[in-house]
Amino acid sequence: MVGSEKTESEKITAQQIEHGEAQIELNADELLLQQLGYKQDLNRSISAFSNFAIAFSCCSVLSGLTPMWGDAMVDAGSVGVIYGWIITSIFTVIVALSLAEICSAYPTTGGLYFWVSRLATADWVPLACWVTGWCNWIGLCFGISSVDLGLSQFIAGVVSVWDPESEPLSVYAQYGIFVGILIIHGIINSVAVSWNGVMNQGAFFANMLGIAFIVIVGLALTKPLASGDFVFTQFYNGSGFGSNGFAFLLVILQSQYTLSGYDSAAHMSEETKNSQSGSPFGILVSVAANAVSGLVFLIAISFMVTDFERQIVSEDAIQPQMVQVFYDGVGPAWTMVFLIFVMVSIFFCGSALLLGSSRMVYAFARDGAMPLSKQLHSLNSRTQSPVNAVWMNVLVAGVVGILYMINSTAYEAIVSVNTIGSQMSYLVPILLRITTSRSKFVPGPFNLGRFSILCGIISSCWLIFTCALFITPTEAPITADNMNYAIVPFAAIMICSMTYFYFWGRKWFTGPVRVIDGQEVILDDESIHSAQVKA
Repeated sequence: MVGSEKTESEKITAQQIEHGEAQIELNADELLLQQLGYKQDLNRSISAFSNFAIAFSCCSVLSGLTPMWGDAMVDAGSVGVIYGWIITSIFTVIVALSLAEICSAYPTTGGLYFWVSRLATADWVPLACWVTGWCNWIGLCFGISSVDLGLSQFIAGVVSVWDPESEPLSVYAQYGIFVGILIIHGIINSVAVSWNGVMNQGAFFANMLGIAFIVIVGLALTKPLASGDFVFTQFYNGSGFGSNGFAFLLVILQSQYTLSGYDSAAHMSEETKNSQSGSPFGILVSVAANAVSGLVFLIAISFMVTDFERQIVSEDAIQPQMVQVFYDGVGPAWTMVFLIFVMVSIFFCGSALLLGSSRMVYAFARDGAMPLSKQLHSLNSRTQSPVNAVWMNVLVAGVVGILYMINSTAYEAIVSVNTIGSQMSYLVPILLRITTSRSKFVPGPFNLGRFSILCGIISSCWLIFTCALFITPTEAPITADNMNYAIVPFAAIMICSMTYFYFWGRKWFTGPVRVIDGQEVILDDESIHSAQVKA
């Protein structure tokens, strides 16, 4: 079974070396990591299922769909939301297949940017790694902000359900809640990763239970249910744009935002047992599981809409609008139960994203690609966790959240930056895999065979399309207040990053740094022996 305890056949003993060094016992994961250039510093203690659970939490249905569902319904109605989800799911599974194949060959915490170092031509490795790493981190960090802001919005919705006569919580109060959530997540991610693995396994079961509970109870109690015609055929264009086709494309933002962040499975590779199989499993199955459960959830929620104009379109509806649908359909008591499931899911999603982002920062800093790299790649001696990287992410995510208090459409901009950063970082290694590394790529245990190039081409086209889509305005007529400003923070961070690279980074950054050199690896039928030799 993947992720089980080490057996004697999996252990590899390093030869006794000179200078009085003690005998070192390596397993297959540690040996592969040494071949890739790193020593085992992180605590490799989580199973493939825990890896999957972390990735599942990052792109979970309840955390991604619920905050933005109402806006997507306004853009294209139920038919747009459902079919937009199906289309996005199909293409995202193809992207996940491509990423899982590369991850199986190079299972390191650096993930995407490390893969680029192995796939790009030598002249382009420093720049390609730098751009990929920064895009990846921007995506993850803005993802933390968007998820935790979404949770603060839902807490505000709970207050409205609890006391309908009270004034809605201001954006300033919501920001204060958001900061509190970030701090709690920082504390959780400062402990040993084995605890996070167990916690995210629990989060997976809570997610699935929550979806099943909301679907069954919601459909049973809501009277009358919406018609099949409303759910599957009626299109509503409330975006303000004259083109129904463009309005339909806008709902992809909600779907793709939900189905992102699953690269966290790759960032947990150095802490996952049997990582060449476990991490690809986490990437692929997390996307597939959320794609199926998300479709069931969206169809059920659409049937629960009893008054589209009042529950979805009206500015007087409880925000997010899904709370209003719950409240009208099942009453305040059951709505509170529903919201507990939703908030638990969102909470664990934010925690899982912080976990993945902290590992990405740790790996990037380990290779000297971030300011304060020495501090950011240090590990806590007790937990073997990158605590400094955790709290740096908390700080940056908190600063990003300030945008929410400045502009009414800032939340959608934060979501867009999260999606753009993630999609860009996915694009680079896949594009290199089907171009410069088409003939030299050596796959790991999980490989797509003759379908690899086809999947890579489809994935690249989809990723380029979505990156372009997510910088377009989402409302018309376009004004200074509703303009999509996603490109502004994304470009600002990338310009600062590239300036840092041009004046300083390019002088010393050459890509991932080999921590272990002079490694001689001998393979035979019975065992693998790793012997250190003098460099």
